[in-house]
Amino acid sequence: MTEMMKTKSVFFCSNCGAESPKWVGKCPACGEWNTFVEETVAAKPKKSQGYLPGDGKLKVVTPVKISEVKSGEEQRITLPSRELNRVLGGGLVPGSIILIGGEPGIGKSTLVLQNVLRIRSRKVLYVSGEESAQQLKMRADRICGGNIQCECYIVCETSLESIFAGIRESNPDMVIVDSIQTIATDALESSAGSVGQVRECAAQLLKFAKETHTPVILIGHINKEGAIAGPKVLEHIVDAVIQFEGDRHYMYRILRAIKNRFGSTSEIGIYEMNQSGLREVSNPSEMLLSQTDEELSGTAIGVTLEGIRPFLIEAQALVSTAAYGTAQRSVTGFDYKRMNMLLAVLEKRVGFKLAQKDVFLNIAGGIKVNDPALDMAVIAAIISSNVDIPIKRRVCVTGEVGLSGEIRQVTRLEQRISEAEKLGFEHIVVPANNMKGVDTSKLRIDIVEASKVEDVFRFLFG
Repeated sequence: MTEMMKTKSVFFCSNCGAESPKWVGKCPACGEWNTFVEETVAAKPKKSQGYLPGDGKLKVVTPVKISEVKSGEEQRITLPSRELNRVLGGGLVPGSIILIGGEPGIGKSTLVLQNVLRIRSRKVLYVSGEESAQQLKMRADRICGGNIQCECYIVCETSLESIFAGIRESNPDMVIVDSIQTIATDALESSAGSVGQVRECAAQLLKFAKETHTPVILIGHINKEGAIAGPKVLEHIVDAVIQFEGDRHYMYRILRAIKNRFGSTSEIGIYEMNQSGLREVSNPSEMLLSQTDEELSGTAIGVTLEGIRPFLIEAQALVSTAAYGTAQRSVTGFDYKRMNMLLAVLEKRVGFKLAQKDVFLNIAGGIKVNDPALDMAVIAAIISSNVDIPIKRRVCVTGEVGLSGEIRQVTRLEQRISEAEKLGFEHIVVPANNMKGVDTSKLRIDIVEASKVEDVFRFLFG
């Protein structure tokens, strides 16, 4: 008569992974409310057999002085996509573990698969827990046009122990797991996607990556709040968290680094979705600017910066009389509270009566901009729509607006001016006293300095 393994219920915090024998309203570890979920686990869980199973002996660890550690630049694995390399900080670092998250259907699997299919010199193992081998083959044929020439192997498995067995057999140079929420280990009795399973599987894959210096890319889902599904500790385990953003109904996708131990978190990559996969957008300014030559009121071109990458973007505004007495405020792609602050500056410092008017603001291209240097473009678009006077097409602006109506200095002004000149703009309005150290001898664009919002208004509308 076999003895059945006893089970018990344990509560885990879905935000930080903290464990509790009973449900509590507020997590004592991270302080979040209503994050504890119940899971059934074994009373004595089995020991997980990872990639390198232990023999019961304790590993001897010798501490090393930090001054004796040999320093050197890490050797990166260059991926075929330049946009992905930029966001990662120059490529994949051996032994790193990367988490790519995004909404369902946004193109996460397509982005990873089209990169690994173009790698010729390295063996890649693609672990799929959601799709069959036939589905992956159909997607690969669509991406490569039926001409697949790479060392990419496919494993359709959800058991972590079986995945490690496949890794030991193939000995790959890179491992892709799609997705981490579908993988489960026999060491836990809970179902795949639970807090304990996601945390344990990610920890085992991290151990494998560090011990074998093999890069691992995890694909993860996001919840309705827009965060990576699973415990917050999953984001602490990995070396980089990459968010794939965009609307499924539009063509353009944005790749953004939320966390990166090997590079900047300010870089973005822009892709365009088409029938054969994702196409890199090398010049985002052309994508974000309307191609019409007709001058329309309510539009202004601003120069923004993401990381070290400048590009021009179009701010669109519509100001109309409130129909029902209560003014409406609607914002897309820009901070709602910051737009209200700019409207208050226009009313208090410049004299525009906007309290009883509806104001709608849209950043063209469907992207979100957090650069304060776009303040001047937002104000110019609102003023243009209010007075119904168009701004000339070859004029762009950049500058942060303060509460007293002054135009504050911005960073990397020379790069912003060079980008505007390269796209054929004739005039650019910049903050006053921001030209120190900028070499204007080779610039063919007219630079107009403004110290207050009134100066911008006089130049744009005479």
